[in-house]
Amino acid sequence: MDGVGSFGAGRTGSTIDPITFVKQPQTILRLLSWIFSLVVFASIVNEGYVNMGSERLHCVFNKNADACNYGVFVGLVGLLACSFFFLLDYKFASISSVKDRKKAVMLEIGFSGFWAFLYFVSFCFLANQWSRTTADELPLNQGADAARAAIAFSFFSIITWAGLTVRAVQKYLLGTDMSLFTTEHMDGGAPTQPYPSNSPGGGNTETTETYQSPPFTENNTAPTYQVPIY
Repeated sequence: MDGVGSFGAGRTGSTIDPITFVKQPQTILRLLSWIFSLVVFASIVNEGYVNMGSERLHCVFNKNADACNYGVFVGLVGLLACSFFFLLDYKFASISSVKDRKKAVMLEIGFSGFWAFLYFVSFCFLANQWSRTTADELPLNQGADAARAAIAFSFFSIITWAGLTVRAVQKYLLGTDMSLFTTEHMDGGAPTQPYPSNSPGGGNTETTETYQSPPFTENNTAPTYQVPIY
């Protein structure tokens, strides 16, 4: 994994190159997950319900409304989550606190792994209900393409979200380079300037000492006496 410093990111406040950011594997996986979630959500919302001789709409997945509702939920939340983590990835290098960076990485690990599991459930659930759907329930194959798209992109989403989980785990294992941060950085505060040291190896700090003689001193030297000359 590229990057030096805390959890794969550079020094705090380092400049982010948009082109380099877009080319990162994590960004590519995030973008693909966003697209796949959009397809799953839009396919079911737009063509996942059909009207079979009545005003009531039925879900194309064996008339099971839970299947359509589950697919819409997973796709919509995945779409919003991708947008949130995309922004978090871009702003990650500007987070000064190592503890906050660790929390962000752990949040990404937990959510990405959990959503990969939910998409696995979505793929199995939709595929099972679609296999039970008869031709009589879908006159003229209404919504068939949307159903197949939702199933296919649910499967693709398993791969991308699992990949994001792996990348997040790698970022977590990378840990932090503690030489780039002081204790104040770990606590989220600004570093303070240490006091100058008077030790011999304390740098170029110069100390000026003013010596004053005591106010009363005894002069032990015998006074000199000159004999006057007449």
